[in-house]
Amino acid sequence: MENKGIFNEVELLDEEGKKVLFDHVMTFVHEGEKYIALLPLEEVDGVGHDEVVLMRIVRKGSEDVYEPIGDDALLDEVFERFLELFEQMEEDEDEDD
Repeated sequence: MENKGIFNEVELLDEEGKKVLFDHVMTFVHEGEKYIALLPLEEVDGVGHDEVVLMRIVRKGSEDVYEPIGDDALLDEVFERFLELFEQMEEDEDEDD
């Protein structure tokens, strides 16, 4: 996946409390749940170069909280949905050029 520039920078804390910067790729819905796709802008343990990080968005009080997807089968489904949407987004950009 090519990083085409920072559209929306997101700063998260890792397990050790260190700030990590991501590029917001997209927010989308899968089976009634909201998810976010992030592309790390710096090295993240366990995440390869150009790998997207997918997280569930959970509303807690007045804030959105990003939670890891713990179920491998669900993660596969969410990733497949992300790929479909990303391909559509790429096709739409190609048509606009």
